[in-house]
Amino acid sequence: MRFKHIISVKQFLDINTLDKIFQLADEMEKKELQCPLRGKILATVFYEPSTRTRFSFESAMHKLGGSVVTTESAPYFSSVTKGETLQDTIKVISGYADVIVLRHYEEGSAKIASESSSVPIINAGDGIGEHPTQALLDLYTIKKELGKIDNLKIALIGDLLYGRTIHSLIYLLALYKRVKIFLVSPNQLKLPEKYKDYLVQNKIEFEELTDPQNILDEIDVLYVTRIQQERFKSKQEYEKVKDAYIIDRKIVNQLKENAIIMHPLPRVNEISPEVDDDKRAAYFRQAKNGLYIRMALLRLIFNSG
Repeated sequence: MRFKHIISVKQFLDINTLDKIFQLADEMEKKELQCPLRGKILATVFYEPSTRTRFSFESAMHKLGGSVVTTESAPYFSSVTKGETLQDTIKVISGYADVIVLRHYEEGSAKIASESSSVPIINAGDGIGEHPTQALLDLYTIKKELGKIDNLKIALIGDLLYGRTIHSLIYLLALYKRVKIFLVSPNQLKLPEKYKDYLVQNKIEFEELTDPQNILDEIDVLYVTRIQQERFKSKQEYEKVKDAYIIDRKIVNQLKENAIIMHPLPRVNEISPEVDDDKRAAYFRQAKNGLYIRMALLRLIFNSG
């Protein structure tokens, strides 16, 4: 199994493929590696800010024996400031690196970059489009924490309109049996129709809600997302919905004992720090899982899995 580029989560719509990636991620956590990517260079090219995605990819490459070159604010610290196009930037960097991890503010940018690159492109988030490696680590976390993905009730809560992590995760959840999804959001931030259509086509039961109160005691996964200020046209629009949902101890006490709380991070106010010590709070474990998933993907990119 090898991938030329990782652009969309739709490349992974096969449970056997997912199981192989997860098995390799398990090995990455437990195994002392022999630097299989020694001599390889990874370039992280980020047009939007990142902590977890960038650091986990860079750490993954170092742990595998490779090297990293990076620009964390490409719009300000590269020739983009002089008007260079994405295509030209990628053509140049692909001459210096063996793989490029790209985050960009425009939907579809990773696909465009892949058409200009002589080396693999990994999509680290393209605007409100997709974030495939995040979706993989999210699914991996659910399976690792709960031991299964079939027969689960999962609440996706917060910004479902702009949340690319949600958009990617929907496609993966639709692969499994008897999954029920609760879509919890303000009316202004509902999941786009194309994703709901996909759930219908794949016979996945879902329900749209604005208030999670009545489902807290039945869900297995509470997946919380940040209301993304940077996606709003005005501050006033953001202010109306920014604190629509706040997960505090009172909310957590209504969850099942073996439920888990997830969040792609960063958080603002949507999960109170008082929840962090609860055993159900899985979001920091989730973030760490990103390292193992991205190590696995890099090995598969270079056919060393």
